[in-house]
Amino acid sequence: MALSRIWSAFILIALLTAGIKLCFFPEHKTILTSMVTGKTGDTIRINNKVALDTAAVSSSTVSGQVNYRIQSADGIIETCQTAVTLCLRLIGFLALFMGFLAIAERAGGINFLSRIISPFFSKIFPDIPKGHPATGHMMMNFSANLLGLDNAATPFGIKAMESLQSINPDKSRASNPQIMFLCLHASGLTLIPVSIIALRSAAKAANPMDIFIPCMIATFVATISAMLIVGFKQKIKIFQPVILAWIFGLSAIIASLILYITSLDTDAVQVFSGSLSSGLILLIFALIILGGVYKKIDVFDAFIEGAKGGFETAVRIIPYLVGMLVAISLLRTSGTFDIVIDGMKGLFSSLGADTRFVDGLPTALIKPFSGGGARGMMVDTMKTFGADSFAGRLSCILQGSSDTTFYVIAVYFGAVGVKNTRYAVPAMLLADLVGILTSILLTYIFFG
Repeated sequence: MALSRIWSAFILIALLTAGIKLCFFPEHKTILTSMVTGKTGDTIRINNKVALDTAAVSSSTVSGQVNYRIQSADGIIETCQTAVTLCLRLIGFLALFMGFLAIAERAGGINFLSRIISPFFSKIFPDIPKGHPATGHMMMNFSANLLGLDNAATPFGIKAMESLQSINPDKSRASNPQIMFLCLHASGLTLIPVSIIALRSAAKAANPMDIFIPCMIATFVATISAMLIVGFKQKIKIFQPVILAWIFGLSAIIASLILYITSLDTDAVQVFSGSLSSGLILLIFALIILGGVYKKIDVFDAFIEGAKGGFETAVRIIPYLVGMLVAISLLRTSGTFDIVIDGMKGLFSSLGADTRFVDGLPTALIKPFSGGGARGMMVDTMKTFGADSFAGRLSCILQGSSDTTFYVIAVYFGAVGVKNTRYAVPAMLLADLVGILTSILLTYIFFG
């Protein structure tokens, strides 16, 4: 019900904003066309020299008495096509990884992994039976996220949701383990933000890696916050010796990695990260095949059966993804995001506060809705203010502090047909807020 209300609010607010602009601001007379049939990069002509619509402008030129603006977000028709294309692209990854997972399940590998992680997961997922394969699937998902393997994390995560759904007494209502899992997943804990470092290098940053430590701290704080928020709601005792031991152990690993990474240059970081993540994925594949051969199962037949499930899952999530992305498209093309940003800047200016952080906030506001959109905002912020500016660095840290909340909601709950998400969305957004505030604070500490 919460997701339904949020989705409805997104659409109604966007339409209201567009209606006001259409009625009272002549320069926005084509806004409805932009919202429906517009495409990113479209040049929109304005016949009078007035202030441009910042909601859809990334750049503008003036020729005589005519202004032009460039649309920076797709309209709903193009967005629908994008959603379907995205799901079609997922088919290959889902088929591949779910095929290998099917081999691992038949060979007993998932149960083995479940037993290893059980002492920790049994504390934060008390409703999951001991040794259930869901714990192994979740561990695979978290591992892929840590390595920055988004494409691998998605099929592992969907498989985890399907396993959790098998023990969910109410199939249309999110269970406690499903909410805890998605909140931890959406916090986006990643060891090395390689793509962000690469984009900073492309933007000619003096030291592309200077955001590495703040990114690591921000995403770790967001993950711990998600665990605490959901744990409080579900009355889970987080401060238990087993949980604390795992948290401190992970913290030690992260600290060691930070010390090693900071001794490398930018190129070496990218090589190390690529070798580590790709090497581990190939190692996992090899171990799964060897385990299947050892157990004398028909590994290819198991792979085919699992791969079929990947195809079915990709098709099943299309309606959920279309609905969510269309609502986000309307918010962006109507100019609602820009109104919020301008309002915040005006508020903090009136209070006499430092407003440098506001220029980096578009990345944070769009990140819960669109990973690609947030990445574009981050690049645009570095282009506008400079890669080594306060806003440029903040946008990079914000990009690395969390995952795309509403995309995660649409894909993962959609994959198992859960309609009542309960408090999952507020909990995720609250964890996102903690990540945003932490990112701002760290930017002032490191670069202020």
